[in-house]
Amino acid sequence: MFIRRVTLFKWVNGMVIWPFLLVQDKKSIEDPVFMNHEKIHERQQLELLIIPFFIWYLIEYCVLRLKYKHDRAYRNIVFEREAYVMECDLDYLKSRRTLSFMKFYSQKYRV
Repeated sequence: MFIRRVTLFKWVNGMVIWPFLLVQDKKSIEDPVFMNHEKIHERQQLELLIIPFFIWYLIEYCVLRLKYKHDRAYRNIVFEREAYVMECDLDYLKSRRTLSFMKFYSQKYRV
């Protein structure tokens, strides 16, 4: 993953667009939880072959946005649910199975 400092939207600290990690502040890359969250997104993108990931992400956000305000819609995107729930488990990617994000459609992970 290549790390680039860019000016993003003020509410976005970082974003993976494989093979790049775009960050507002390079100090973020020193935070292991932040990096784990972004590496989870990297894995999701790779297993869905990148473009389908973004299409799915956008469609799911739009559907959720009909029901919720931005923050709740964003946090309930299945890819974000997996990343937020598992970001503190720094060993998660070592044992993560392909398409593990699917189990995060479960009601118990809704925000």
